[in-house]
Amino acid sequence: MSGKSSVLSYQRGLRVRYEADILVAGGGPAGVAAALAAARQNRSVRLIEAHSCLGGMGTAGMVPAFMQFTDGINFLAGGVGREILDSLREADGTVPADGMGIRAEVLKRVYDELLVDAGVAFTFHTQLVDVTLEDGCVHEAICAGKSGLFAIRAKVFIDATGDGDLAAFAGAPYEKGDTEGNMMPGTLCSLWAGIDWDKVRDSGLGAGNSRIEEAISDGIFSLEDRHLPGMWQVGNTIGGGNIGHTFNLDGTDEESLTQAYLWGRKSLKEYERYYKEYLKGFEKMELVATASLLGVRETRRIIGDYILNIDDFKNLAVFEDEIGRYSYPIDIHVARPDRESYEKFRREFTTLRLGKGESYGIPYRILTPKGLRNVFVAGRCVSTDRNMQASIRVMPGCYITGQAAGVAAAMIVETQADSRTINIRKLQARLKAMGAFLPNFDPNS
Repeated sequence: MSGKSSVLSYQRGLRVRYEADILVAGGGPAGVAAALAAARQNRSVRLIEAHSCLGGMGTAGMVPAFMQFTDGINFLAGGVGREILDSLREADGTVPADGMGIRAEVLKRVYDELLVDAGVAFTFHTQLVDVTLEDGCVHEAICAGKSGLFAIRAKVFIDATGDGDLAAFAGAPYEKGDTEGNMMPGTLCSLWAGIDWDKVRDSGLGAGNSRIEEAISDGIFSLEDRHLPGMWQVGNTIGGGNIGHTFNLDGTDEESLTQAYLWGRKSLKEYERYYKEYLKGFEKMELVATASLLGVRETRRIIGDYILNIDDFKNLAVFEDEIGRYSYPIDIHVARPDRESYEKFRREFTTLRLGKGESYGIPYRILTPKGLRNVFVAGRCVSTDRNMQASIRVMPGCYITGQAAGVAAAMIVETQADSRTINIRKLQARLKAMGAFLPNFDPNS
C-alpha cells in the first residue's frame, strides 16, 4: 500500500559470475584511474558501472570543463590523470585544443579505449546492491544487471561510487553534509547549440552571472539563486551549461533524486530566457540535451584512518604517507537560494584558496575506511571534513586518489597484506614511477 512500508524476508542463492583480484565499483574518474593503475600492476581487474558509459560527471553528467590539474607551476594529477588529459587533447576532445572544456563524447571513447587496452574487464548497467562481509573483509559484491542478480568475488575492493555505497554497505562509518545533514545542491548540466562565442567574448558580459541580479529583480527566476557557475565553450557553437541548482538534495535517496531531475529540467526554461535576453552571443541558443546523470556534489564522506581537514588546507600540510597533492579552492555551493547564502559562498570561494605553487598533501590514510581491511575508497567519498570534500571532489582530485587506491590494491594482492600493513614507501615509489606528484618523497631516505 502506498505510503506504508513493511519488512520482507527474502533469500535466494546467487551465482558467482566473475572473480578477479580487484573489483572497482564505479566507472567515474576515480574508478577509471583505479582500474588502470591496478591493471598496470599486472593484476586482474573488473569494473562495474551503473550507467551506460565511463566517466561519470565528465561524460554522463555533462560537466563542461575540468577544474585545475596544476597549482600554477606543478602538474598535480600526474600519472593516469596526465595520460587521460593528454589522450583527450590528442583526440580533439578539449576546447580550445589545449584548454579545459570537455567534449563529452570524445572523453567517453578515450576512457573506453584506455580500459580496453589495459585489459580491464567492465560492464555497464551493473548496479552494486550489497556486499558479503566477514571479519572486516568484503568477499563478494552483490550486483544487479539486466540478466538478474549475481555476485562478483574479489580479493580487494575499491569504492569509487562517489557516494561511498560499497563501504557503507560493508558497515563503514560515514558523515553526510553539514552538522544538520544538509548537503550541497546538485546541478543538472546541459548542452546548448547556436552560441556565437566570439560575440560572447567581445561583449564583456561573460557567460555567467554578470546580470543575474537584474534578472532576479525582473522576476525571471522562480528562485533567487545568485550562484551561477555559467557556460563553457565545448564546440564551435556549442556550450556546456553548469547552470541552476537542485536544492534540498540527498543523492543517496531516489525520491530526492527524482525531484531534482524534474526541477532541473523545468528550471532550464528560465535560464534560457536569461541567457537570450540579458547576455550577448546567446540570442539564438537552443537546448540540445540535459545530462542523463545529475551532477551530485556531495553525499557520504566515509570515515577513514585520517580525516583530511581545513587546517591541512590552510597549512599546506605534508604527510609521511602522502600519495599526492592538490590545490583546488574550497568550493561549497550555496545552501539556499537567497542573498545570505550567496554572500557566504562568495566569501569562502574567494578567500579559501591557495597561491601559485601551493598545494596540500593527500595522505594514504584517507583511502582506508575504518573497520575494513581490504576496501579502499577513492573520489569524492574519501575521508575528509566537509570543507576538504569541497576541494578534492573534482575530477583531477579523483584521478589522484583513484590512482593511489589502484596501486595499493594491487600491492595487497601481491603481498597478501591488508590495507594497513602494506609498505607505504614502496607504494609511494610505484606512484612516483607512474608520474605522481610527490615532491616530499625521497626514495633514498
